Amino acid sequence: MAAQVEVYEGALDRGLEGVVACSTGISSIQDATLTYRGYTIEELAAKSTFEETVFLLWNDRRPTPEELSTLKKELGVNMTLSPEFVKVLKTVPTQNVHPMAWLRTATSLLAHYDQEAQDMSDAANKRKAVRLTAKMTTLVTAFDRIRNGKDVVAPKTDKSVAYNFFWTLNGEEPDAELVKDFDTCLILHADHELNCSAFATRVTASSLSDMHSSIVSAISALKGPLHGGANEQVIKMLQDIGSIEACKTWIARALDNKEKVMGIGHRVYKNGDPRAKILRTMSERLTKKKGEAHLYTMSTMIDDIMREKKDLLPNVDFYSATVYYSMGIPTDLFTPIFAASRVSGWLAHMLEQWKNNRIYRPRGKWVGKTGLKF
Repeated sequence: MAAQVEVYEGALDRGLEGVVACSTGISSIQDATLTYRGYTIEELAAKSTFEETVFLLWNDRRPTPEELSTLKKELGVNMTLSPEFVKVLKTVPTQNVHPMAWLRTATSLLAHYDQEAQDMSDAANKRKAVRLTAKMTTLVTAFDRIRNGKDVVAPKTDKSVAYNFFWTLNGEEPDAELVKDFDTCLILHADHELNCSAFATRVTASSLSDMHSSIVSAISALKGPLHGGANEQVIKMLQDIGSIEACKTWIARALDNKEKVMGIGHRVYKNGDPRAKILRTMSERLTKKKGEAHLYTMSTMIDDIMREKKDLLPNVDFYSATVYYSMGIPTDLFTPIFAASRVSGWLAHMLEQWKNNRIYRPRGKWVGKTGLKF
């Protein structure tokens, strides 16, 4: 019997909405539940670390204590950027340059300093996955240091990815609670089923292009404001509103003018993004600690109004904006931080793609002219 092909009405020219493009065992969205390798995001956020989550995404199981210790050490020793590479990075323009554009270029340059860049063996790919994950955070902070005329700070090889983000960004010992909160944020952003950048990764990888090229494709997709830039736009929106008193009027005007309210709504989640719920609690605590609790109050007002008026709920970007802002992170680094976390998921998709690879080659429905004579 011929296989039955399910047809999704409205899928054509609508961003492939509802189309199943591949089989995956990495992460899953079912209603309002997000899981990585079968574990709910709530469970991982409460009990895991980013490094342990990385191992889980890549290996489809939790690590043993010895395996986790090994991965931490490998990530630690690979976070440092060589002096030769930093010298080249300093020649890449930073002024009036989008941080994601700079990160895209820097990631591409990494391939020129990786002797295994073209080695597609399983062993080499696993080593490159560690190096790319380790260096992505350092690249983000190196961009900020270089553009401000500061020296790039060498990571502490015995510390976590979350710790080293703040250490290499500010050159100061970060608060332990801050590190823990940021580690949770990294877990929440690590993967999200077949989103735009994950799909871009798999499409490039399916041609058997190299690992760095596939990650550059992912960064290019994440750079777009419809995918990775929403949290940056959320904080700008809150700053534009200015005060709690102006909030209702601003939202009413936005709805009347059919303007998009950033960070609200999600194509897949219709009953709420579970990551947003975790970040909302964090936002309340951190904005209060920073002395800017009004940002949280404004956010909840927008949340309530959009829920009541449009039946739309916040996504991960909505409350992560005030979380990152309260952590003292420059606004334009919000999306690069997304990449520093999501690179772990992109690599998981790449490794899964290569286990049963077939190059992506969809068809296009012809809507042009026919029968013309020259």
